[in-house]
Amino acid sequence: MTSYLLICLIGVVFIAFWAGRTKAVKLAGSELAALHSRPDYHGLYTVILTAFPALLLIPVWNFFASRIIEGALKREFADHVNGLGLPQLQAFLRDVNAIVDGGIASNRDEVHVLAAQYLSKLNGTSDWLLTSFVLLLMAAGFFHAYRQISVQNRSRHVVEKTIRWIVLVCSVVAIFTTIGIVLSLIFESVRFFGKVPLLDFLFGLHWSPQSAFEGAGAEALADDNSKIFGAIPLFLGTFLVTIIAMAVAGPIGLMAAIYLSDYASSRFRAIAKPLLEILAGIPTVVYGFFAALTVAPAIRGWGESFGLSVSSESALAAGLVMGIMIIPFVSSLSDDVINAVPQSLRDGSAGLGATKSETIRKVVLPAALPGIVAAMMLAISRAIGETMIVFMAAGTAANLTINPLEAVTTVTVQIVTLLVGDQEFDSAKTLAAFALGLVLFFITLVLNIIALRVVQKYREQYD
Repeated sequence: MTSYLLICLIGVVFIAFWAGRTKAVKLAGSELAALHSRPDYHGLYTVILTAFPALLLIPVWNFFASRIIEGALKREFADHVNGLGLPQLQAFLRDVNAIVDGGIASNRDEVHVLAAQYLSKLNGTSDWLLTSFVLLLMAAGFFHAYRQISVQNRSRHVVEKTIRWIVLVCSVVAIFTTIGIVLSLIFESVRFFGKVPLLDFLFGLHWSPQSAFEGAGAEALADDNSKIFGAIPLFLGTFLVTIIAMAVAGPIGLMAAIYLSDYASSRFRAIAKPLLEILAGIPTVVYGFFAALTVAPAIRGWGESFGLSVSSESALAAGLVMGIMIIPFVSSLSDDVINAVPQSLRDGSAGLGATKSETIRKVVLPAALPGIVAAMMLAISRAIGETMIVFMAAGTAANLTINPLEAVTTVTVQIVTLLVGDQEFDSAKTLAAFALGLVLFFITLVLNIIALRVVQKYREQYD
């Protein structure tokens, strides 16, 4: 029912805007300058008073109605639910909701069916009451706003103040979301470090979390935790794949940006830049297939022709394909910052007798250095956070090696591996994913801070 309400609300929004704007135009006649606010502001004013009260009512109603309905269901079937523990009660409510929604329920006895019928009746009553209140609110808001529209009505002030509050709320939501993510990582990581010492995790050389379920007992697990959760192989694998990727994406992306900005004709640039940026739109799973089915076998065959032992899954294959994937991040951002360098700097350098290549090396690139560094840091963050390509091309083996021809794994791949399937969030194996996520967060944070410092240091010289 809520979806139908939202569709109805969208239709009413268009009608309210048209009605408010039309009335303002009619009141002004041929002299729109007589209006305090432009007609569009009067239309938006009508939309705000019509739609906003209803938009606020819908989530509030759903929040309280679900609790009231659940309480009524428990009272109606008190004889059945009073003797149930919390897990059994939750299972009962889950099965009843599944029956109502047409899903799969583990229990469909007579009590569950009757409870589902009663719940469906309560939900229907709640939906019709919500619809009635929403329609009344929209009608009242529309007529009030329509009556308020006049030549002297300060609709613009109301609209701008509302937009300012919307922007503020969005900013606060973004801030609290970030804080919530960080706190969830910290709290779960603290639980993990209560089972595994921090230093053993950060500097341990053996990673085998599946061994946490293979011990002889609780004491054996506690003793082994410090030996099986050493994350150095993961950090080394992440570093190795990222270095290979940046060795591909950095030079190619930067040289492509230089050519497109200073050497290419406008016609070639108009064709080449969109084609280059298509690489950023290809799903990573496609890159993973390409790496696993084409690049990895090619590298293995090339290595064997030289007498080298190459794994069927290697860091080199994952790094090469990942580098191709992040070329647009480097080239597009670098191209934008190079084009932003004032033409007067190029003209001054040419006037002093410098060639185009000398101008690019000694004038343009130093001036664009802050933006180029930011592009590189963004590409590095993208490489560190990539999962699918590494999972398909480099494998999941936590090998302690710097040989790019061997299989490795990364932090993000292990996070996915640890959280796949039904997991208990009390085991060290599952909590290790949060500890890895926290370390990854700090790594990307440090990279961003370095990029900001470089930008601040060098931007002052060329502004």
